[in-house]
Amino acid sequence: MPINIIAASDALAQLDQYDRIIDARSPSEYALDAIPGADNWPSLDDEQRITIGTLYKQTGGFEAKKAGAVLVARNIAAHVEQHLLDAPRGWQPLLYCWRGGNRSGALATVLSAIGFKVSLIEGGYKAFRATVMSQTPELVKPLQLRVVAGPTGVGKTHVLHALARMGAQVIDLEGIAKHRSSVLGIIPGTPQPSQKAFETQLWQALRQLDSTRPVYIESESKRVGNVTVPESLITAMRASPCHLLSMDDASRVRLLMRDYDFFVNDSALFGERLDTLVALLGHATINEWKALAQDGNSAQVVAQLLGSHYDPKYFESMARNFARYSSANAVHLRDDTPASIEAAAAAILHADAPL
Repeated sequence: MPINIIAASDALAQLDQYDRIIDARSPSEYALDAIPGADNWPSLDDEQRITIGTLYKQTGGFEAKKAGAVLVARNIAAHVEQHLLDAPRGWQPLLYCWRGGNRSGALATVLSAIGFKVSLIEGGYKAFRATVMSQTPELVKPLQLRVVAGPTGVGKTHVLHALARMGAQVIDLEGIAKHRSSVLGIIPGTPQPSQKAFETQLWQALRQLDSTRPVYIESESKRVGNVTVPESLITAMRASPCHLLSMDDASRVRLLMRDYDFFVNDSALFGERLDTLVALLGHATINEWKALAQDGNSAQVVAQLLGSHYDPKYFESMARNFARYSSANAVHLRDDTPASIEAAAAAILHADAPL
């Protein structure tokens, strides 16, 4: 059966039509980023790629290709044996590698010879990546963004999740970035995605949105931990209407103590993160806070962090960067309870409801 060579944009428009999306690159390439839903069936694993690459430099292409063919053939045979012995004749996979060349082509040839209806992305991952980068601004452009704003600890992420539960459209940048977007925003044991993977997952989220309905998003800065939000989305956010959340300081501290309980339970880790603020706040202040945390007074540290660091920087940044911040719809949360968070989300939806 002939192999169907398909443009990346066409393949991405119909991903749900394939029985399996197969990434034939090495595990390390796949780990950095991949087409959403793809499984990794490497034609060469990382060690094998290094071996063949070294052989290519030492002896030239002919010898390297022979050795590579042996490894690729063995790996393809293992994939077929592991995954496809029970696959029906009508099984339809979509394949790609780095540029749509030798690695995915070899697998496509074998699968096609078996009788499967194989599609191969022309240009491979590089074409997919180019499509993501070109489509993202176009996906952002028609969106009716609504920015959920408010200082640290006021429950923005909780309100965003409540909006999602109520059926609203939400872009959770912190969820995609696996970071809470502050000096203390790391989530222990949860690594952030690569920049490319972040952009791919954001692109995937944008594709699901209905541009005729509002889309809620937090008032993030350009960087969320180690990843950068695309310029097109940041620009759109900064020009969009805002809902400004507020909450009394005691409730904010309680909420943060729950959300960042890993710092409360590990004063050494808390101290390491506080050390990153030395350049801004000085050794004396940071050492005082670290001592308080070690003595079990993390709540006092959090309260002082809000007053002397987070709040001034946040309000100054919002006033400078978000054009419609001064006319934001005010939403006050009476406390940090789930009921208050749900009420805030409901108030936001009511404010945005068509007249």
